[in-house]
Amino acid sequence: MTRRIDHLVLAVHDLDAAADFYRGLGFTVGARNRHAWGTENALVQFQSSFLELITVGKNADIPPHAPNHFSFGAYVRDYLARREGLAMVVLDSDDAEADSKAFAKAGIADFAPFFFERKGQRPDGSATHVAFTLAFAIDQGLHAAFFVCQQHFPEAFWNRDLQQHQNGATNVTEVTLEAAAPASHTGFLRAFSGVNGDTSFDLSKGGVIKVNQGVGNRPVSFSVAADQSLAGTVVEAFGVEMRFV
Repeated sequence: MTRRIDHLVLAVHDLDAAADFYRGLGFTVGARNRHAWGTENALVQFQSSFLELITVGKNADIPPHAPNHFSFGAYVRDYLARREGLAMVVLDSDDAEADSKAFAKAGIADFAPFFFERKGQRPDGSATHVAFTLAFAIDQGLHAAFFVCQQHFPEAFWNRDLQQHQNGATNVTEVTLEAAAPASHTGFLRAFSGVNGDTSFDLSKGGVIKVNQGVGNRPVSFSVAADQSLAGTVVEAFGVEMRFV
């Protein structure tokens, strides 16, 4: 099993304001999209990863959590009731169905894979169609959910024009979690990432997941590779710390 950081889900109350904030930092932000159940997102796309700014839209019809079913929309809604911030850590998948079975066997999940599709919009305004299958895993002691994402039409999703950023950003390189007892999450993160780490998990296809000592009041931080003009810059936004490297 080989993995890379696929994307990070950043929950925000005001999606338009969040998109404007990231544009102000020199990122290219895509069009506003809506899922069938009512969450809405805008993406910041890099070479092989992306940031998903997400909120709950008007007239959302969010399904509840149920046995063997993880409700993506319900998790985002409940997360926003507590805080804004990095709500989900996502790795890539070539076979989400197989990953779901592996997670269940490892004892880190008991959820059915979740398939969904939606319409998208290219930078030129033309429509596109994207589809995904997700396999979820949960560690109740960490302030984020985890899943892997299989792209069914990657050629319709990835777009070179959306990957050009004025600040020179190229990829998400690292995500850091805070926990009172980092070592207690080693087993979960080994099973989720496929990496035999301790508190640092170097993914074979790109990116690092780390767990640092903390009290949980700042759930996560992440780093983005960029050119030297922003190297060392740290930005506090929506309950997370973003560091340019």
